[in-house]
Amino acid sequence: MEKKILNFTVILEPDTSGGYVVSCPELPGCYSQGETVEEALENIKEAILLTLEDLAESKEPIPEPRQVLVSTVSISF
Repeated sequence: MEKKILNFTVILEPDTSGGYVVSCPELPGCYSQGETVEEALENIKEAILLTLEDLAESKEPIPEPRQVLVSTVSISF
């Protein structure tokens, strides 16, 4: 099987107890954490790979990464 490079969007959020929580919106339930941004990113790579392996083993389709736009809005309250 030919390997492909897939680029998934991940979201990093500071955890209230320290470190970071990171999730992958294209793969529901795929999340991890780390004490630093770098550690959290390495951990989510492993979680994504495990999720993709599980999908392949159960013959479920592997979602194609999609472009996700992130922005902020200002609201006067």
